[in-house]
Amino acid sequence: MERRARRAYRRPRLFDNVTKLDRLSYKEAIEMTYYGAKVIHPKTIKPLQNKSIPLYVKSFKDPDAEGTFISGEVEDHYPPMIAVEQNQALLQISTRDFSFVAEHHISYLFNFIADMRIQVNMMQNTAISFVMCVNDIDDKVDRFIEKVDDKFKVILDRGLELVTVRHYRDDLIESLNEGKIVMLEERLGNTVSMVMKKVPMMKRKQ
Repeated sequence: MERRARRAYRRPRLFDNVTKLDRLSYKEAIEMTYYGAKVIHPKTIKPLQNKSIPLYVKSFKDPDAEGTFISGEVEDHYPPMIAVEQNQALLQISTRDFSFVAEHHISYLFNFIADMRIQVNMMQNTAISFVMCVNDIDDKVDRFIEKVDDKFKVILDRGLELVTVRHYRDDLIESLNEGKIVMLEERLGNTVSMVMKKVPMMKRKQ
């Protein structure tokens, strides 16, 4: 007898013209939950995948409507899928003596990150700085900056959002960037992640 896990979901709230997916692979579900999709926790998928137990996701508002069937036997042909994480902070970290940011510096920083349970969503390393986007929860970011202040200079930007698009198209990325500044971007395969800041639209004085 086939076992199925069931879970209900809420309809998308951030975008118009969305399309329900009839089928989704375990892999795609894990990717989207990792990047911030709130329907399912990433740890929910792995034990189901291990036992080949399908997950059927349905709507709270309309439980009789067709949902999304998540399993391992799904072809990887998908439309663009977007996940948005609010309340993000971007930290640009550099050494106070202007030396290169080396491996021992990053190890030092990540000891505090691990101890304080700060979730890092994106990071990039250059010769003289280390940049990371993190969840801005409680006072963790402020306490982290205090911890490293003796060795590092930190430039902090708050009130940002992290937008991740799987199976992206260039025209979609352009529309998502409208009225915003992209402060950090990463492209890997068919996925693009952008840390974005809203900017007021400039108007010419009359």
